Amino acid sequence: MASRPARPADPPTAEGARPGELEDALNRFVYHPLARGLARTLRPTFVGPNAVSVAGMLLVWAAAWAYTGFAWPVSVLIGFLLHLSWHVVDGADGHLARLRGTASATGELVDGVCDYAGHTLLYIVLAAMLDDTLDGWAWTLAALAGASHIAQTNHAETQRRAYLWWVYGTPWLKHAKAEGDEIFAHGNWFSLGFSWMARLYLKLPNQMTPWAARIDVIVAESAGDPARLARVARLARERSGGTLAFQKLLGPNPRTLILGASMAAGSPLWFFLAEAVLLNLLLILSVRHHNEVARALAAELD
Repeated sequence: MASRPARPADPPTAEGARPGELEDALNRFVYHPLARGLARTLRPTFVGPNAVSVAGMLLVWAAAWAYTGFAWPVSVLIGFLLHLSWHVVDGADGHLARLRGTASATGELVDGVCDYAGHTLLYIVLAAMLDDTLDGWAWTLAALAGASHIAQTNHAETQRRAYLWWVYGTPWLKHAKAEGDEIFAHGNWFSLGFSWMARLYLKLPNQMTPWAARIDVIVAESAGDPARLARVARLARERSGGTLAFQKLLGPNPRTLILGASMAAGSPLWFFLAEAVLLNLLLILSVRHHNEVARALAAELD
């Protein structure tokens, strides 16, 4: 992995706690404390981080089954609780890997594959439920919402990871690709089957926010210059307030709440519409804002 250049700000803790500016209230006070507790509990056991990622996928599948398999309102209560539990488990795999010192690009890819596999089935099940009232239009709307989900999640997550790299020197999947990690060289059966997903995951933000790549170049060029790295970190932190606000709105937490509210209203229709319309509007605003900030930041650093 890429070496971590010195940064003036305090980095995340050894357990992987995020810096406070990246946290919303649910993550700070509920999901991440529970995830760290679960990781500490699992640390002395035989359960590995990849198994935790798979458990998270199964929780999303269970939520899909509960939302559509029980009568309302029991379906809403059980489905919503299972989906909330996924947030805890989804954070525990990374915490566990860091506690054991086994964090890797492959584990990051496993986590991403499990997240997408879990939510793909959720959308299929919800579309089948909506098909009873909208017929074929349900599948069109579900496909549009699913594609929107991918773009929104990719944007939010890659901007978060870019910020962590610029400000705290925390490497991620992008640096594994640059250094020829085995998941991009088809070093095992998993990378052979899923490295295309990692490449697409990294290509999409380059299309949406190309100016972020210029900041990455500046950070790389400053690797031997602690003073310049400190300036990059300070300016990135000062300029990124609005960017981080958009990242939180486009992340998974609001989406889970919207789905729960939609199912409480009796149909996944409102959830699909919210993703296809409301969250896409936020995505457009976020992409525009992020590019403006990154362009100004690059100009100031250059």
